[in-house]
Amino acid sequence: MSILRAYSRLPPIAATSSKSGLSFIRTLASTANDQVNKPLFDKILIANRGEIACRIIHTAKKLGIKTVAVYSEADKDSMHVRLADEAYLIGSAAAAESYLRVDTIIDVVKRSGAQAIHPGYGFLSENASFSDRLDKEGVTFIGPPGAAMRAMGSKSESKRIMQEAGVPVVPGYHGENQETGFLKERALEIGYPVLIKAVMGGGGKGMRIVQKPEDFEMMLESSRREAIKSFSDDKVLVEKYLTTPRHVEVQVFADKLGNAVHLFERDCSVQRRHQKIIEEAPAPDLLPEIRKLLGEKAVAAAKAVEYVGAGTVEFIMDQETQQFYFMEMNTRLQVEHPVTEMVTDTDLVQWQLEVAAGNRLPKLQDEIECTGHAFEARIYAENPDNGFLPDTGRLIHLSTPLATPDVRVETGVQSGDSISVYYDPMIAKLVVRGKDRQAALRVLRKALDEYEVVGVHTNIDFLKRLAKSPDFVDGKVETGYINKHLDELFPVAKEASPEAIAQAALASVIDRNARLAGASASPWAAVDSFRLSALGGQSVSVAFGDHKYKVDVIASAADVYSVVIKSETGTVVRRFDGARSQWTSATGGGQLRVLLGDRLCSSNVVFNGKDSSITVFDQGHVATFKIPQPEYLEGEEAAVGSVTAPMSCKIVQVLVEPGSEVTQDMPLVVLEAMKMEHVIKAPKAGKISEVYYKVGDLVDEGKSLVAFEE
Repeated sequence: MSILRAYSRLPPIAATSSKSGLSFIRTLASTANDQVNKPLFDKILIANRGEIACRIIHTAKKLGIKTVAVYSEADKDSMHVRLADEAYLIGSAAAAESYLRVDTIIDVVKRSGAQAIHPGYGFLSENASFSDRLDKEGVTFIGPPGAAMRAMGSKSESKRIMQEAGVPVVPGYHGENQETGFLKERALEIGYPVLIKAVMGGGGKGMRIVQKPEDFEMMLESSRREAIKSFSDDKVLVEKYLTTPRHVEVQVFADKLGNAVHLFERDCSVQRRHQKIIEEAPAPDLLPEIRKLLGEKAVAAAKAVEYVGAGTVEFIMDQETQQFYFMEMNTRLQVEHPVTEMVTDTDLVQWQLEVAAGNRLPKLQDEIECTGHAFEARIYAENPDNGFLPDTGRLIHLSTPLATPDVRVETGVQSGDSISVYYDPMIAKLVVRGKDRQAALRVLRKALDEYEVVGVHTNIDFLKRLAKSPDFVDGKVETGYINKHLDELFPVAKEASPEAIAQAALASVIDRNARLAGASASPWAAVDSFRLSALGGQSVSVAFGDHKYKVDVIASAADVYSVVIKSETGTVVRRFDGARSQWTSATGGGQLRVLLGDRLCSSNVVFNGKDSSITVFDQGHVATFKIPQPEYLEGEEAAVGSVTAPMSCKIVQVLVEPGSEVTQDMPLVVLEAMKMEHVIKAPKAGKISEVYYKVGDLVDEGKSLVAFEE
């Protein structure tokens, strides 16, 4: 698809004048709003990367605004660099050496002649000092003033403000004393389980659930390390951890003329590692009076700090009583803002640009309506079957659902791009809309079926199961949803269907023969698993999980085959005769149409030479088969009795040394990947014989970290 196709279905630019008589009278009556709109910027710099940079560029192009991209060495070929009118290299791959370099970014804004900076989300988006610095430099920050960010960006300060405004907050300690022993005492007073949160945190970073006192100090240190890396501030607060909460947040917007509105609420309850994976608007099954009160309190919060721009007020809500407590305010545009755009027919990036230019909000409160229902599913490079650990690598194949008025795909990558260890592993945001919640869920399920990724693990199959989960369909959501539905969301792996096995084998053989006929080597030339069968056809061995198959493919006429699938023991599993096939070759695979029995199958097939696999995408069903390699080509195996890295990562802490005696579940090594820390624990009691890496080392997935004495 074209780079911009994913954004072609954003709402049209909202009009800045109202047609309603009420709004006309109000505008005449308000001297603050009775003015000609100020012109928007001619050129803006986007101090971010990935899908949010692309999203901002799209709206800027609609408005005729030129864009300046900045990029790290790792992002030199990225989509946001190609889309922008200008682009400047600002440093090496690590965010601290590129996207967080304030002086370098300000130098670029001066050299490029940009009049304003849009920070996106993450990186410098909630850095009050950065906002203040831009103000001194005469550059507009497309976001709130530094004072508002300081007030609401600090979890402890924002809770104080909420308490003064009469909004209940979760019981906890939000003070200045950061001494470890003191915080541990407060945790005992609050009562376990408790939640440690970075004061300046967001996105789950610096957040740790502590179940018992003996884990408090280790979790506190881990939270502080992650906080200092992400926010340059290791202050924390300690709160009571609610066991069955919902996460409900309200989108607010305010201009420089004193107007403040809310654009209704979103539910973001379904999370893993304290990070959202699916969001929806409006929140399901809220009482009307609760929905109204949430909006009112959120707007009051914005006005209390003279807020300007886009913000999100987050609440934690009791699932049964709908009693809600203030959690924090994110002083930026949220990742999940598109679901709000879908149900309010707005472009919130355009709203940001209007407000930053000094104009009135495009709509006031009584002009904002919520229509229909929307979902956003975050497509991540991660392995849900391995604790949702992030994955890295090249996107061998990427095909997305077709954009329609009810389907948006917001992304910063395309086929051939790589997911890097240095940044967030999100591939895209899939945003859908329907006339009601059930209609939106149907659109979501269909769009997920049409999403295809090869090259990295993804959470797409997990999202498909979630979208069909009965309690989720009924709107019974809460933050512990995944853990309470493990059997349903993580079913025991089944064998591949005979149709999928047959399609993998047919595609392999047909493509191989076509390439050989064209004097071109097959994708598996160096690791050949094809053999002449006793029947004069060809055979190919494939493996699906622990199940291995030998498949004979015998040509009976032009483009017509018999396919015989045998188990590892030679037992015939299934036979298809008269399999009339049509193969359309493409880079790295192709499209296969084949009649198997009474079913006409139509699938995309992808060959991944990196790991010698074949992936079959067949009408929403996905199966990946491994092509067995000769033994002499097998890769290096982990040392016997060793603990291996579950992902590509950097070593943050080594907690043991050769000779250390450890108990089961004792922490051994702390890793960092995708800006998150992961604690590797001992799988058993024993004595450490080897420690293979030191702090700061980069480690590939599957490499041995430590070894036990046998």
